[in-house]
Amino acid sequence: MDPYLQPRKDVIDCCQWLCRHGYFGSLLSAGGNVSVRIPDQPVLVITPSGKPYMELVPEEICVVDFDLNPIAGDLAPSIETGMHVGIYQSRADVGAVVHTHQAYASIFALINQAIPALFDEVALSIGETVDVVPYALSGTPELVENVKRTVVNRCNCFIMQNHGALNLGRNLEKAWKHAELLEKTAQAYYYALTTGKPVTTLPEETVQLVRELRGQ
Repeated sequence: MDPYLQPRKDVIDCCQWLCRHGYFGSLLSAGGNVSVRIPDQPVLVITPSGKPYMELVPEEICVVDFDLNPIAGDLAPSIETGMHVGIYQSRADVGAVVHTHQAYASIFALINQAIPALFDEVALSIGETVDVVPYALSGTPELVENVKRTVVNRCNCFIMQNHGALNLGRNLEKAWKHAELLEKTAQAYYYALTTGKPVTTLPEETVQLVRELRGQ
């Protein structure tokens, strides 16, 4: 029996939902990637490279260790596998990573602008600021290092300059939810900016309360 069957199925469920709802760009897309850390092991399951998400079956989800050695799966793992490993090594609290090309978050990736704390319930879930990861070419050690340096702020969502978004969570359900919360926030912030009026952010005392509640 496949010891990784359930997390492989979970990754497919997440990817196909994200694909149907436009978080990867199109139904035919293989852009973005999703992974789950196997508890108490230096192992993750992750989407393969170049395989459309709507066609995936569990045995095609790759299983690799933190040294990028293959454990199971015949396909090549995502080119961003090293980035996922870097996140898990930098953040012991993260059990899943959802990397998307979602539309409204991608607007801020193109204008290289962080998203401030706008809604208290969102800030409680994803953190006070959605920071920007500086650009580096996909799949490169430079991108891995840029991501590792940025995610140590303990927040759960990030904008990747000229690339997309990163959504983290203690499990896949949380990382998936954070992707949706980020898109809601990015959409609202985008439309607020288009009015030309000042955008109000959360009061500092609320931001401080968020930090305390999130243990930061």
